[in-house]
Amino acid sequence: LSGIPRERRAFQFLLAHAVPGDPRHVLDTLDRWATGWEHLSGLGPLKGGGRIVARLVEERAPRRVLELGTYCGYGTVLLAMAMPPGAKLYTVEENPQHAEVAEKVIRLAGFHEEMVELIVGPSEEVIPRLRDKHGLIQADFVFMDHWKRCYLRDLKLLESHQLLVQGATILANHVLFPGAPHFLQYAKTCGRYRCRLHRSSLEY
Repeated sequence: LSGIPRERRAFQFLLAHAVPGDPRHVLDTLDRWATGWEHLSGLGPLKGGGRIVARLVEERAPRRVLELGTYCGYGTVLLAMAMPPGAKLYTVEENPQHAEVAEKVIRLAGFHEEMVELIVGPSEEVIPRLRDKHGLIQADFVFMDHWKRCYLRDLKLLESHQLLVQGATILANHVLFPGAPHFLQYAKTCGRYRCRLHRSSLEY
């Protein structure tokens, strides 16, 4: 009724209640909004899918992280929190309105551009220019949380442009529901990857 998109309404709530520079409090505040007011698609609280992502990043300690699908920046903040000192995160969002909100969320959480770089544009256009335009030589951790139909295409783009280090971790969200069957089949049968499914509840 207000004419303000739900993502901007969530950010207004964040501005009023979150502690600037405290990424965990920023996520907790977004969780409060999504649980009590309006649903936001994403990873959800650390007790759910967010916990899996944070644990894997902490275990792998990647130096260069690529996120496909920023949305409002929830996953971006979670990834940045778990990265080791000196690491850099490149996050790609196709929707300019979502990217505008995500940029504010990321900076409110205390992550500067040298640590988290937000790139606006379709993933199929951004990936081929990651090395030359954005300085990403290779990624050792990739988190896919954008359009499920794009998972396989973008994985092959990363391979063809040699943007994955040997032994890189590819983490893809919601591969069973709503599902990315072609991506799963390729990952299991192409011979390049060892696959594992992590089961989690839907967010909120």
